Amino acid sequence: MPIATVDPATGETLRTFDALDDGDVERRIAAAAAAFTHHRLTPFEERAALLERAADLLDEDRDTIARTMTTEMGKPVTAARAEAAKCAKAMRWYAQHAAGLLADEHPDGADVHDSGATRAVVRYRPLGVVLAVMPWNFPLWQVVRFAAPALMAGNTGLLKHASNVPQTALYLEDLFRRAGYPQGCFQTLLIGSGAVEGVLRDPRVAAATLTGSEPAGRAVAAVAGDVIKKTVLELGGSDPFVVMPSADLDRAVATAVTARVQNNGQSCIAAKRFIVHEDVHDAFRDRFAAAMRELTVGDPKDEATDVGPLATEQGRADLEELVDDAVGRGADAVCGGRRPPGLDRGWYYEPTVLTGITRDMRIHHEEAFGPVATLYRVADAQEAVAAANDTPFGLSSNAWTRDRAEQELFARDIEAGGVFFNGMTASHPALPFGGVKRSGYGRELSGHGIREFCNVTTLWHGDA
Repeated sequence: MPIATVDPATGETLRTFDALDDGDVERRIAAAAAAFTHHRLTPFEERAALLERAADLLDEDRDTIARTMTTEMGKPVTAARAEAAKCAKAMRWYAQHAAGLLADEHPDGADVHDSGATRAVVRYRPLGVVLAVMPWNFPLWQVVRFAAPALMAGNTGLLKHASNVPQTALYLEDLFRRAGYPQGCFQTLLIGSGAVEGVLRDPRVAAATLTGSEPAGRAVAAVAGDVIKKTVLELGGSDPFVVMPSADLDRAVATAVTARVQNNGQSCIAAKRFIVHEDVHDAFRDRFAAAMRELTVGDPKDEATDVGPLATEQGRADLEELVDDAVGRGADAVCGGRRPPGLDRGWYYEPTVLTGITRDMRIHHEEAFGPVATLYRVADAQEAVAAANDTPFGLSSNAWTRDRAEQELFARDIEAGGVFFNGMTASHPALPFGGVKRSGYGRELSGHGIREFCNVTTLWHGDA
């Protein structure tokens, strides 16, 4: 895949970039390793001041970088501005909380003394250079939620971003440079996917984090396993959105629409499978489909647009294959199911609701990365749990119920990294984020995320 900005709204290639050669990559790895020897020793106050400055600059750049993201991957410009604001907020959160999250711990009590220690300390020390392999769908947020905690912990970062968002990737390097980070602390590698293995195998690279597809996750995990390096993987998702009879149906429907079409439907934590109790199924279906039909599909640079184009031509083709397979096997497209008429340029697809889904359809097992919802009817909470778990993924989930017993059942039995009750799944710097099953492993954000790339060190003190 070429490293290029291709406008998804028109299909026009706007700018191309040359990949770094081996010498360039070597120099950047060396710079990251050299920067780590100094950055790891800086006090938290100094690291926090740098990250606060980066947040201030990002706020100043919000409109400009929003337009860049929209041009590169088709995100509606209003959502792009919100993404930039969210990133600045996360930077400030880690600047304010990292010292506390990584403070020394002092185990005490009979067990510690029984080990022969007069005292013991648990200390969090940075690992070193962290390679981040990041996707195009949230081209700022995915990077910042790695970079903010990693830099605050004292690590340095190398970013291999998706090849269709090179200008966003270069902006991020420049942002941290302008904020005052020393040379080598955060760098972008404009390289193809084939060059990732060589970087990861380099002994100066300590660990890797990847957000992306299952094949990409398997490839990085296999290499990291071979050289025994820590990884965090956030992969695909096919999140269930369960609606029970006690739900506030108006709120559930409104949230369901946003949860399905956020980022043009291209979000790992977007709700994709809508599992609705039979008592409210038909009412939910009719209201949901009507609201999806009312969405404005069009130019993502237009403030009035709700749903822009898919990011790549191949992405739309993959989505069409899933829908066509389902319809061909008996599913009913209650709305959508085609390219929007009148939008001949760009990679648009109508917001779609499919009913009558069966297990022999590909869309039942595969992630639909676009504005396509599948709707299921269930008889009770137990059947809802079974349907929610009937997927190879386990990223997050939604459950709409005011029944406390049902909430406890879903919290106990839904196989996912999160269960959001009566609200939309979202990532927040204070809350751990990640999944189970084929959605990956490890956690981002919160204290769990910042400690993923730390050496959790036991300091044992005996008698002097």
